[in-house]
Amino acid sequence: MRISHALLSAVQFRTVFDFGQREVAHWFPGHMAKGLKQMRASLRNVDCIIEIHDARISFSRMDLADTSNKLSILKQLERDGVKNVLFTDCLKQRDESIKKIVPLVTDLIENAPRFHREENRSYCLMVIGVPNVGKSSLINALRRTNLKKGKASRVGGEPGITKAVLTKIQVCERPIIHLLDTPGVLSPKIENVETGMKLALCGTILDHLVGEDIIADYLLFSLNRLQRFGYVERYDLDTPSDDIQHVLKCIAVKLGKTQRVKAITGVGDITVRMPNYTAAAYDFIRAFRKGELGKVMLD
Repeated sequence: MRISHALLSAVQFRTVFDFGQREVAHWFPGHMAKGLKQMRASLRNVDCIIEIHDARISFSRMDLADTSNKLSILKQLERDGVKNVLFTDCLKQRDESIKKIVPLVTDLIENAPRFHREENRSYCLMVIGVPNVGKSSLINALRRTNLKKGKASRVGGEPGITKAVLTKIQVCERPIIHLLDTPGVLSPKIENVETGMKLALCGTILDHLVGEDIIADYLLFSLNRLQRFGYVERYDLDTPSDDIQHVLKCIAVKLGKTQRVKAITGVGDITVRMPNYTAAAYDFIRAFRKGELGKVMLD
């Protein structure tokens, strides 16, 4: 969506986000610790590890990220020592990058020592990544591409769907390749609060642990900073806004999200209908995660 310079000049956008005293740095529930222990125990039987990142926060999902400048992203990753990178969209029925994974993995395995697995002609891979990053979606896409079979691993839109290391899932016949789906694991301590907020915005941390209100406000801050104003047209705003309360009120009005609230007056208590800001924040966040506010690179 294009916004005129006259309208933009009338809005003073924030240049810094105030996190206040909020903390998201210590979210490491029991199932993560257990899953990490199981993953370590399985490493002896693994030939290669596939690490999945959300392209929107690639330096901290291809299908939801603005990767128009893909070459510069790859160069940055290469400078950081990261090689063998593929951009994938696992939600597509056919994705050319998915077809490249098996040949790439096979080449890496066959050109490196396998030690105690030298005699085993089948390959075992482990898929790792933060919660809700799309590990199960990748496994299902590989099965769909190489075996012409359907889902073998449960997919969900919230973090924490896979709670334990699963049994081997076959994803290829020639060569025989099995994958281990793993629970999403975060660092036990996220040092940078803004990094934690990006993870929360992308659905890596359960919303209620951070607060839908602060996530929605950080989303508005990020969209304005990147000049992505798709929310203006979607929710019938007159102009871009830096006021999250105003934006949520417009969303609630647009969607008919209201709630009954008791009000005390001079003649007694009355019940009035007010905008449901929590429901509005929930819709705003979900729209971003579904890519309905445009493709965005947060890093």
